[in-house]
Amino acid sequence: MNKRRVAVTGLGVVSPVGHDLKTFWERISGGVSGIGPITKFDATDYDTRIAGEVRDFDLDPYIPKKERRRMDPFCHYGLPAAALAVADSGLDLAAEDPWRTGVIVSSGTGGLQILQEQMKVLLERGPSRFSPFMIPQMITNILSGLIAIRFGVKGPNVCVVTACASATHSLGDSLRIIQHGEADMMLAGGAEAPVCELGVGGFCAMRALSTRNDEPTRASRPFDAERDGFVPAEGAGVLVLEEWDHAVRRGARIYCELAGYGRTCDAHHITAPDAEGEGAMRAMRLAYEDAGLTAADIGYINAHGTSTLLNDKGETLAIKRALGPEQARKVMVSSTKSMTGHLLGAAGAIESVACALALKNGVLPPTINYEYPDPDCDLDYVPNEAREVQVQACLNNSLGFGGHNGTLCFKAV
Repeated sequence: MNKRRVAVTGLGVVSPVGHDLKTFWERISGGVSGIGPITKFDATDYDTRIAGEVRDFDLDPYIPKKERRRMDPFCHYGLPAAALAVADSGLDLAAEDPWRTGVIVSSGTGGLQILQEQMKVLLERGPSRFSPFMIPQMITNILSGLIAIRFGVKGPNVCVVTACASATHSLGDSLRIIQHGEADMMLAGGAEAPVCELGVGGFCAMRALSTRNDEPTRASRPFDAERDGFVPAEGAGVLVLEEWDHAVRRGARIYCELAGYGRTCDAHHITAPDAEGEGAMRAMRLAYEDAGLTAADIGYINAHGTSTLLNDKGETLAIKRALGPEQARKVMVSSTKSMTGHLLGAAGAIESVACALALKNGVLPPTINYEYPDPDCDLDYVPNEAREVQVQACLNNSLGFGGHNGTLCFKAV
């Protein structure tokens, strides 16, 4: 069958580096870190006391106070990101067929803070004092439902939970839905709010986080030889994906084309990536081949690049295997997690927004804090300063616990 083309026509972000596209892009392209000391709770006794927090964000224009009390913070970020993306697209969803618009906005951890709060209620006050809203507040799929309710859209509505690959799979699955004619428009992305005692404590116990607490803005350092773990972060990213002809007919501004999608599983370990990078390699190949491209067409990769020893080494090897050694030396690779921190299940969405803006503006964001080369990580990571260059196609990688790999391929227009 002939696959329908898919345009990216709207972008919305709520992030540690900004809550509007202008600020987000200025800081991402300017190499500005959004990492700082944790203020959401007393982190004195934690090994990691830094995070990428959403600061100074006004919820009033997006969610009434009464409603927000019945939502976990991941929805506080996801609903506004969706509203911002729709506004940016110029769509009037009330005038569209509601059955032809769907939502897949996912999360890796969902209502973690509600779970934590209600566990305290159980231990301190007993089971009779549970909130009757606990379950609908906590379940991960509730955000997609809330977005559909907000905009009155009744098409495909799903929640993909694949840890740190959740948003990338949400975008890829939305691509397939439009390509196959099940919908004309999809709101796709992810939201996450893990900066709480339970979230940070759990990752600390895994020894997965950076402990560079005295230098928060220098803590996330993907591919650098002195990296010591990732920095947890919160926020949301939502993209409006639209069938190409539909977008053209209404005169939409098109940022880029979402043209390819690859997904695989390492089937190796619950947290560690496959040392040979085979799963990630295959996801990248599937994505650019799905887009009708070859390795030589890929000019930029927004890497998963978490700033952990195993991930960065394994992803570098996977890129070499996916593109071949000659093209891998030419391709420019950066990790915007060096600035935002790791938004877990929302990372792929925030990074897809960065890809769309990079293609539109002809500027590739840097990997900041790249100071000490690692012989195992020897590609061009666009160190410390953005690069003005127009590429025709890029990949966005996400690699999740459980061995879940997802890659998206975007084309410039």
